[in-house]
Amino acid sequence: MSHSYDVIVIGLGGMGSAAACHLAGRGQRVLGLERFGPAHSLGASHGGSRIYRQSYAEGPEYVPLLLRARELWDQLGVDAGTEVFTRTGGIVVGHADSPMVAGSLRSAREWGLAHEVLAAAEIRNRFPTFKLADDEVAFYERQAGVVRPELTVAAHLRLAERRGAELRFNEPVTRWEVLPSDGVQVITAGGTATAARLVIAPGAWAPRLLPELAVPLRVERRATYWFAPKGGVAPFDITRHPVYVWETPDSGEMYGFPALDGADGGVKVGFHCGATDDGGAAADPDHLDREIRPQEVQEMQDFLHSRIPALAAGRFLRGTACTYTLTPDEHFVLSSHPEHSQVIVACGFSGHGFKFVPVIGEILADLAVDGTTRHPISLFDASRSTTFGGLQP
Repeated sequence: MSHSYDVIVIGLGGMGSAAACHLAGRGQRVLGLERFGPAHSLGASHGGSRIYRQSYAEGPEYVPLLLRARELWDQLGVDAGTEVFTRTGGIVVGHADSPMVAGSLRSAREWGLAHEVLAAAEIRNRFPTFKLADDEVAFYERQAGVVRPELTVAAHLRLAERRGAELRFNEPVTRWEVLPSDGVQVITAGGTATAARLVIAPGAWAPRLLPELAVPLRVERRATYWFAPKGGVAPFDITRHPVYVWETPDSGEMYGFPALDGADGGVKVGFHCGATDDGGAAADPDHLDREIRPQEVQEMQDFLHSRIPALAAGRFLRGTACTYTLTPDEHFVLSSHPEHSQVIVACGFSGHGFKFVPVIGEILADLAVDGTTRHPISLFDASRSTTFGGLQP
């Protein structure tokens, strides 16, 4: 490999595959490099499902990106001939003043998004699988739904190739460097390639490829679980059951999905943050502990016991481990490199980035081709100052 391109994309997971697709669609000569195979399960873009929601508790600044992402999710399904998004409605459960409930309400009001705030009895009546305490409430939005990560990555890759991109798999990047000519050079085990611009979207490998960023990055392990509900999956059917996030003062946040794949697929749940996942210990993506231990399963069942009893009493089917690449403020890194304007970085998505995948691909293409974007991304600048408060990344 020794060729010159308009743009090289490092990493072809969720963000990188979308960037390659958008760039190729604009007529750019694109080279995409991925250390593993296409739509693999060794990073953060797998596990069968992700939640999409619009009334974003993490900040109203995200809402315009989510609205554009929904347009692009629908367009991707049309262009690729594959349904990657399904609307199910979604709820956020907690106390009225909890960060997730109050934050969702704030974003909905600021952007005029349709929503309901339902008392515990109303939720128990509408969605009988949930057993809310009397002092809990639920924020409900009809536009929430499920995104399929593997199908999304595969669709973006397929469209990128159809539009002329050259995609190379099982070819990890050794290093990259800026050339005196203002271009970039990327070195892999297969050779060297140069380009005018470089997009780096390496997921959990970002700390190695971007060690000089002002925003520190920390990789942690997360686990997800699938249970066969006691009494069967019918009450969890995708046509009648919402996606959900459940927040408690003592146990962090749990999230879950309807039954997406019938009786054999089970029902997926996981902790966004909480007692499991090694207590937040740093992880090495090349040596990630992928074993799901009985203690982890039990902790999940203990949480579910008083909240979704049919899952707690159900049969554990399987589990999987993935990575979160965290920033201290849990906002993304999405901007030009602080020192090299021809290098665009996309990383640190902190466990809540996949719902934005298609609009991030659009933004990365904007930055690589035009040097700017109409989308509001100042919150995600790679040169912002933030620390982990003494913790080592």
